[in-house]
Amino acid sequence: MDKQERLLKTIAGENTDRVPAALWRHWPGDDQRAADLARSTLEFQQSFDWDFVNICPSSHYQISDYGIQDEWEGNLEGRRTVIRRAIYRSLEWTELRPLDPNRGTLGRHQEAIRLVCDGLRTEPTPVVCTVYSPLTQAQALSGAEILIRHIRTNPDRVQTGLNALTESTLRLIDAVKKLPVAGIYYVIDHANADILSEEEYRAFGLPYDRKIIESLPEKWWLNLVQVRGGTPMLKVIAPLPAQVVHWPDQDSEIELAQGKLILNHALCGGLSRWRHLHNGTPTSIREQARLVLSQLNHRRLILSAGDPLLVTTPLSNIRAVRDVVEGK
Repeated sequence: MDKQERLLKTIAGENTDRVPAALWRHWPGDDQRAADLARSTLEFQQSFDWDFVNICPSSHYQISDYGIQDEWEGNLEGRRTVIRRAIYRSLEWTELRPLDPNRGTLGRHQEAIRLVCDGLRTEPTPVVCTVYSPLTQAQALSGAEILIRHIRTNPDRVQTGLNALTESTLRLIDAVKKLPVAGIYYVIDHANADILSEEEYRAFGLPYDRKIIESLPEKWWLNLVQVRGGTPMLKVIAPLPAQVVHWPDQDSEIELAQGKLILNHALCGGLSRWRHLHNGTPTSIREQARLVLSQLNHRRLILSAGDPLLVTTPLSNIRAVRDVVEGK
């Protein structure tokens, strides 16, 4: 069974030869150059042979060209710290304009995708590219505190900015359609009760998320939605027409078995990036993975961590994830 067939059967809830597995991580420093990001991504895939590849650019790549400044300060997830933001006053939301996806950082990211796809031609592997939601982009532009303040004091101005960010994202997706990818990995930060109320997310997040997910071409058969945070609003995002939903199930209020009752999607997760993959051992990882596989009856599951790997994760622990789905 090849990787595409295994994933398609998993999405359909059918029997497979084994449960698919995939892990991914950010590449701080290398994510500033297309060739270096592609090389790091390909070498990681060549080492572990995951069932799909998720290209992880800088977490600010979609909004860098609005003038923010960032740098990597040692964050273990590989995230860059914003040292100069683009939005401070609420009126500045109305000044945002959609970006040209073929120029600047967005154009560089397309080149990285092309290089990864070219590098996988001899051993075909589905490729997805990370796309951040408009509200996640907005938070990087202003910072979380200012964003929430503006949502609650100047909602119309924020929504004007979100419309521009949504259009910019749609233009990026339209450009990426020309590349041989299987779908996107769509990151939502704010469908999380620790940040916004359900009413606020339905007003400032869900309409834009729906517009983007519903715009994806039919030929993209592997679209994942990641809902970050400890209190994910799975019931709210359940209608989104993606194939897979991913959240930090081991570190949140909702475990995989509960999520399976809420969602019709395939599920992605089962392991904690901190407790199991970073701080655990190959033995404890195998034990946890076997427990999760048993709980879900080896159906509708892609074994993964709940978030991108930490850059200091032991290689032996990463290998254990790949080995356990092979029955080793």
